[in-house]
Amino acid sequence: MKYPVVVHHSENTAFGVTVPDLPGCFSAGDTFDQALENTSEAIELHLGGLVDEGMNIPKPGSIDQHIGKKEYADGTWGFIEFDIVPYLGKGEKINVTLPSSLIRKIDAKYKNRSKFLAEAALKALA
Repeated sequence: MKYPVVVHHSENTAFGVTVPDLPGCFSAGDTFDQALENTSEAIELHLGGLVDEGMNIPKPGSIDQHIGKKEYADGTWGFIEFDIVPYLGKGEKINVTLPSSLIRKIDAKYKNRSKFLAEAALKALA
């Protein structure tokens, strides 16, 4: 999933990153790139905390939903791609029947069938 993020920077300060769809999830870094890299770790810790507390993982919205808000004024927008599948609960084995040509296409493009099917299901259910 892609979570929108907004990066703020003032002269003589680090870059600060906010993840609007994950209230309370913030990060920072001395450079723009470092701030974005640190944001992936912040999202990981934030989602782990939500799961530990038995809360649902918020779905990412769009930048358009947040761009006009005062607290994000003068920020630079971007996305952090993050795999939420490991946070959805314990895996369960199922038996799925698919046409062989479809299986070959999945295998040619993706290394992990289960991850592909989980991500496809999340998109379809969103």
